[in-house]
Amino acid sequence: MNLETTYLGLKLKNPLVPSASPMSRDLDTARRLEDAGAAALVMYSLFEEDVQAEEEQLARLMEFQDLGHGEADTYLPLPSDYKTGLDEYLEQLQALKSSLEIPVIASLNGATESGWVEHGKELEQAGADALELNVYFLPAAEDSAEVVEDRYLSILGQLKSQVQIPVTVKLSPYFTSLGYFVRQLETAGADGVVLFNRFYQPEMNLDTLDVQPQLHFSHPHEALLRMHWIARLYDKVDLSLAATGGVHSAQQALKMLLAGASVVHLCAVLLQHGPDVLEEMLQEMQQWMEDREYESVYQLMGSACQVNAIHPEAWDRMNYIKILRS
Repeated sequence: MNLETTYLGLKLKNPLVPSASPMSRDLDTARRLEDAGAAALVMYSLFEEDVQAEEEQLARLMEFQDLGHGEADTYLPLPSDYKTGLDEYLEQLQALKSSLEIPVIASLNGATESGWVEHGKELEQAGADALELNVYFLPAAEDSAEVVEDRYLSILGQLKSQVQIPVTVKLSPYFTSLGYFVRQLETAGADGVVLFNRFYQPEMNLDTLDVQPQLHFSHPHEALLRMHWIARLYDKVDLSLAATGGVHSAQQALKMLLAGASVVHLCAVLLQHGPDVLEEMLQEMQQWMEDREYESVYQLMGSACQVNAIHPEAWDRMNYIKILRS
């Protein structure tokens, strides 16, 4: 049974890839993920806000250290071993590359058109096999759809100008015309898209009226939206499609592949059940394929997408009508 797949031009031993999460912060956990069958690893995100805040703080320390104290103009307040968040991220990336045999994908997370994407070159030099660009941008009421999309395209263009390694863009489902926008990303140089980013919505405390962050793990029903759009995009774009969000079982992973995904990203199921669930999912996937005489992942990939479906209209408006009529 050949479980190999290709993602962003990288040959992977199977389609299961742990997505960006705290699990990549620990080398032992990363090794456990690899031992359990992870085909690649997406690192936790390097956030634009953290990079910029540290750069601004360092600039203030270096430029204004002698303000009101002339004798301090030669004093350097930073010890030689001082590390920024970027330094620590680069060190962790290098440590992962040294400890693992699977590809390591770095994650850049931001929202503005500024110099933070320039650090993509440093991630490439540190050994990243690819970059995942996560643009978490919440538009204001005065931002048109064109303004929002242009921001994504501009940030992607800036990053592609810095690196030679593959770049994939992690998207939300909230675009006016998602299929058209994915084609624009492809034209702008994206090597893949990850569908879909989960926006963590804040909660409100009725006693204090305070708005508070709250974490909710993904639910299996969320996988349906991912499967739907991957099935509609497959065979219409020439880039890698990754499914992320709501995949908690081998059955759901298989459905994503049948719809056209190159890989399936996993997070919540790993955080809840540990790395060993990867091995269980791979065994179940292989058994399902053997029972139906599939010889490889490539053979089943996209075989149930909209273009290849027995009833293509089921992926379109007809599904909506039939459900409401029932």
